Amino acid sequence: MGRNTLIYCGIDWAERHHDVALVDDTGQLLAKHRTSDDADGYRVLLDLLAEYGDSEADPIPVAIETSRGLLVAVLRTGKRKVIAVNPMAAARYRDRHGVSRKKSDPGDALVLAHILRTDMAIHRPLPDDTDLARAIAVLARAQQDATWNRQQLANQLRSLLREYYPAALEAFSTWQNGLCRPEARELLKVAPTSTQAARLTRAQLRSARKRAGRTRGIDAESERLREIFRGDYAHHPILVEEALGKQMLALLQQLDAACAATDSLAKAVEEVFPQHPDAEIIRSFPGLGLQLGARVLAEIGDDRKRFADARGLKAYAGSAPITRSSGKKHYVGRRMVKNDRLNHAGYLWAFAAINACQGAGAHYRRRRAHGDWHAQAQRHLFNRMLGQLYHCLQNNSLFEEHLAFPSSLAVAA
Repeated sequence: MGRNTLIYCGIDWAERHHDVALVDDTGQLLAKHRTSDDADGYRVLLDLLAEYGDSEADPIPVAIETSRGLLVAVLRTGKRKVIAVNPMAAARYRDRHGVSRKKSDPGDALVLAHILRTDMAIHRPLPDDTDLARAIAVLARAQQDATWNRQQLANQLRSLLREYYPAALEAFSTWQNGLCRPEARELLKVAPTSTQAARLTRAQLRSARKRAGRTRGIDAESERLREIFRGDYAHHPILVEEALGKQMLALLQQLDAACAATDSLAKAVEEVFPQHPDAEIIRSFPGLGLQLGARVLAEIGDDRKRFADARGLKAYAGSAPITRSSGKKHYVGRRMVKNDRLNHAGYLWAFAAINACQGAGAHYRRRRAHGDWHAQAQRHLFNRMLGQLYHCLQNNSLFEEHLAFPSSLAVAA
């Protein structure tokens, strides 16, 4: 049939099947169908849309409660608008259609279709990013998750070592990244208990550090470790200590795998990110290297029409404050609903920029003198630099410090 009226599609997705509902601009239900989550089901879905006038030139918009997966990839082909509706927002819309609080998958699909019919203008479609930007997003997010997982395992290992092996924590306290370093993990494999560590010879310590890839300062560091391991510490009974050592080795295996995964994904990001046209602009900003720059690109994408202005990007990142005003009450505070990944990257970006850029450092110190505490001043700096990044990306220009922080540089001079 032809497209004489506007038609909207809502899809309630699940692990094994998906419920589809089509409504017209008057709210009448035109069709409902349940498709399987496989290639045949996707073809049936596309045939159903085509039956009601879907075409490459005039595709039917689709609302769904996820932004990932093969189903979304199939729907995003061509110029079709795919709107990812937050499940919490969809639940609020469900109350508009009935007060009995009943819920079903076909009913949820119908609610999603009605969301597009009534409020499509206020919901943002998925950005039209390039395939390269999407690939970078996959790798950057995976690397970020692997880094968080590695740190979580390192914290668990540290907590366990505090219970029975304080000598190890003292020995590794001066090393950057501590328990995540290869030599720390190698030493724990050789001596999983403090009793075994006290028996290590200089030759064994040197061999362990060499196996971990160290080539400089081996003798001096081995002597320092030997003195620490032979110090006076409290001990559990031998059987308990050996049991704790076996528990530690099991946790250490997980940490080894997490470190290997993190390093592998970091290498993949470093290979792919420089290929993107926006990489040069992003890396021109102080504090943004390969890994952090890739995380920023992964979250903002390369669709120039995604954000109407810099304020939209700042709100998305959570760096812009939010105002709540009612009558005589007026409150300005930090934004809680945001892209957590971009916000986390912004914290690291601002922290690095303070020392990497004279103007950024002066701006941070001025905010501190104004009364902001550390996190507030960093968030304010991130907010400003994010606006500058938006300007540079829109105008295809590199970061220039004398233009970005003219007053800050004058004060610093």
